[in-house]
Amino acid sequence: MPCAHSKTVGHSGVLEVKNYITTDINVSSRAAGSNLDLETASNHESMATVLFNNFLIQLERQCSQEQNFLHRHNLKRIFHQIQVTDAHCPPVISTHLMHSSVTYLTEFTTFSKEEYLSAMADMYTTVTYHFDVLDVVTMMCIPTVSKMFTLTAQSLFQIKRQLDKLGELILKVTYESDPIPLQRPQMEEQVKYLIYHLIKSSFVVEKEPCMPTHPQKPLIIKTQVQFTTKVRLLVKLPEVDYQLKVKTTFDKDLPPGKVNRQFFIPTNNTKVMDVEESTGCLSVEFRHLQLKERKCPTGGKGNEGPLSVTEELHSLNFEAMLMLQGLDIDLETCSLPLVVISNVSQLPGGWASVMWYNLLTDDPKNLGFFSNPLRASWSQLSEVLSWQFSSFAGRGLNKEQLNMLGDKLLGQHASYNDCQVSWSKFWKENIPGKSFSFWLWLDSILDLIKKHLLPVWIDGYIMGFVSKEMERALLKEKEPGTFLLRFSESHLGGITFTWVEQDENGDPKFISVEPYTKNRLNALPIADIIRDYKVIADGVVPENPLKFLYPDIPKDEAFGKHYNSQQNKVCPYIQTQLVPISHRNGPVQNACSSPEPPMSPGMFEIITQHLSPFEFESAVSNILNITNKQS
Repeated sequence: MPCAHSKTVGHSGVLEVKNYITTDINVSSRAAGSNLDLETASNHESMATVLFNNFLIQLERQCSQEQNFLHRHNLKRIFHQIQVTDAHCPPVISTHLMHSSVTYLTEFTTFSKEEYLSAMADMYTTVTYHFDVLDVVTMMCIPTVSKMFTLTAQSLFQIKRQLDKLGELILKVTYESDPIPLQRPQMEEQVKYLIYHLIKSSFVVEKEPCMPTHPQKPLIIKTQVQFTTKVRLLVKLPEVDYQLKVKTTFDKDLPPGKVNRQFFIPTNNTKVMDVEESTGCLSVEFRHLQLKERKCPTGGKGNEGPLSVTEELHSLNFEAMLMLQGLDIDLETCSLPLVVISNVSQLPGGWASVMWYNLLTDDPKNLGFFSNPLRASWSQLSEVLSWQFSSFAGRGLNKEQLNMLGDKLLGQHASYNDCQVSWSKFWKENIPGKSFSFWLWLDSILDLIKKHLLPVWIDGYIMGFVSKEMERALLKEKEPGTFLLRFSESHLGGITFTWVEQDENGDPKFISVEPYTKNRLNALPIADIIRDYKVIADGVVPENPLKFLYPDIPKDEAFGKHYNSQQNKVCPYIQTQLVPISHRNGPVQNACSSPEPPMSPGMFEIITQHLSPFEFESAVSNILNITNKQS
């Protein structure tokens, strides 16, 4: 029914009231079970009257409950205005309320969309940041990286849920030129793309292929010897209701002719991923993989080529198929390039290749790297060499030790900052005047330290890498009997000690013992050798010339805790011991030989117990004379 007062009401009062009580009107309408329809009420006066009375009740209640003084004043003013002016025109009020509600719903919907879009934009920015960060966290520990991947995935899944809600909202309310229906599919594709590539990137090799017998030299595999490797997902996913199988293949994408030898995995090349209790992520460890060489059609096992066995690079591939939230994700990753050997003697060359490759390139698939290997700067190489000693032997190299190695590899007086080292000079070419390369010499020293010298090396009592010229300069002004330990430059895996003493004129003389190799150190530890070492000279009582470890540390103070003492053992027999002895005839020489073995077990103690010093010297001299005549 038309009303003369319809123009006087306008939208101002209704819109003001809407801000306070729209929610209350909707709630009271549902509570009363009236299911009032504003559009119907605008054409039926009785229904409009009911709606109008309910509206006044809610408005009055809101006036009494409002805490804000200004809001309460405005509500009272509007209440009286509507009560006086529009009491007889409920259809008009109903129409205004309906229009106001539609306007409010449209505004709310637009706000919700904008809120969703803003939230998703923030999340997208966060996800993009995480992707950038994940590119530079490869050196972090696995739990840290896994947490970052998982948080990024959770953000992406939350964006996906927001997009789903936005789709539901579009079905309820939209308007002409609404950009959301056009933007949502594109955003959804972007989110799926990010989820796909995040999960695909999270499939990584946690433990590179490694033989259990050589845990510190991964990426070197010997044929027909078991090796282990482990892959994992860095993302903690929702529960997967099926078994996720991982398959391994060897040299999957290697072009024909790239290598001279071909290998395959005969058995145990597929396993199911399990959930790790510590992280909740999926992982699988292959413990019993083996490689076999594939015979060529001609009956041989490969052809000669320009690359050596240890320069041929291979890869181990891992594949799986993951189905998640409507996405089919092909998971694939591969190991770093590895070397396959057929004999343990090839191990030093294999490790040299692994080091050189990882020092100079980040490309995990450049299997032809050694066809034209890059050069390394001395600063790069020296850092790697120090790391080798730190990781293998528990103590890195200091500046002086690295300088000696630099002189040996590059020549004295070289400007290290400008020097580039070639692969051939590092591994393939022999040191001038020697029958072995620089790396083979250095690797033999690492092996000697690891097996026979570790405690003394960690304590810092082995100077190790010092030239003969520097050795003499250091000992020249020291007390007689001062000695130092250095690695032999003429023997593979040898250690020697040099001490200073004075000649008849009071001038310093330097004496070096024949290097001790692993065969001799198997019989007697280096600390016991230093403790018991004796020098025999004609007419002189055997004595130990080693008094102070350079610069001035008493030898027992330095090596005492490493002595292999058995004095407290209860034994019914007379104890015996190996005693290292060098014989020196005539004037002091620059080197003393140390026969192998140094002396028969127990001989020295028995002789010293039964003979006087003079008788002992005579007996030893006679034995040596007889030996010399026989030789």
